[in-house]
Amino acid sequence: MLRMYTDASTKSNPGPSGVGVIIIGDGIHIQLSLPVEEELSNHQAEFEAVLSGLNYMVDNQLIHQELIIYSDSKIVVSAIERNYVKNSYFDLYLSFINERLQIFPSYSIQWIPKSQNKEADHFARKALAKKLKYNLLTKTNEKD
Repeated sequence: MLRMYTDASTKSNPGPSGVGVIIIGDGIHIQLSLPVEEELSNHQAEFEAVLSGLNYMVDNQLIHQELIIYSDSKIVVSAIERNYVKNSYFDLYLSFINERLQIFPSYSIQWIPKSQNKEADHFARKALAKKLKYNLLTKTNEKD
């Protein structure tokens, strides 16, 4: 069984974002800190975190076990559980996530409080800091 913890960090809403993904399994402890290219709302970034983790797992052939996803985003957890989003903007995210989830033999998703998601939060904040630093450097270079 693999456990995937996801979180996102966003400055402003929408704004620069980063995602953190932790993948834990038998002999596996992967920590991902991924800046996001485009500016996202905090909810979009939470969907992006799950999708980024799933993409990593598929790309690295970590797909042959049951998967449990943990997120502190009630909107994301509810959307995946119900296969429904109120805001049509999230339809594409849900579609891509469902496509990836079908690759696993079985999966579940569970909401957890922020206090149980500190490692993913740490890496999401780290990714946001990378993104903000990159944006600052880009703006400084544009002025030169």
